[in-house]
Amino acid sequence: MSYRPDRHWQTIPPDATHPLHAWLTDRGSLTARLMARCRAFSVQALRQQPARANLDEAGLLRLPHRQLALVREVALVCDGVPAVFAHSVIDSHHLRTTWRFVAKLGNRPLGAVLFANPRIRRQPLHYRQLDRRHPLYRQAARHLPKLPATLWARRSLFTLNAAPLLVTEVFLPHVTELSLCNLRR
Repeated sequence: MSYRPDRHWQTIPPDATHPLHAWLTDRGSLTARLMARCRAFSVQALRQQPARANLDEAGLLRLPHRQLALVREVALVCDGVPAVFAHSVIDSHHLRTTWRFVAKLGNRPLGAVLFANPRIRRQPLHYRQLDRRHPLYRQAARHLPKLPATLWARRSLFTLNAAPLLVTEVFLPHVTELSLCNLRR
């Protein structure tokens, strides 16, 4: 299954001089990249429950808007500071079959599982600058004391046995500081 971004999600990332360019465009495991740049890494589960996908997600996953999906939200935390707000959406049908292990992850990183299985395929990355009008910006804002006017996000579909799982990663201000850190490993 391939997908096309809606008119707001773009295939072209911000300019190479943008401080988040390398973070946004890296196709490897974001979890591994974060772990390499901080002394203490953790995943903080924020929400995992049946919910409606956001409008732009429902279309992408071919979900009827009123159909519930599993929505999993976590903060990827480096040295005690949230660096990324991660939001995953899975059709509940696929949750009972192909992606059933996701429901049991708890505080373990989804990325570690996705990149460990060679049968899981990642579709191209798409990018968007979010502001307070977007639901993901507002969801990330609930868990942080202060946010800038906009946040950059990337998303892509992962497929296993033709079943899609949508992962969106919203980059929080702490990521810019991690860019300046030397690799710790």
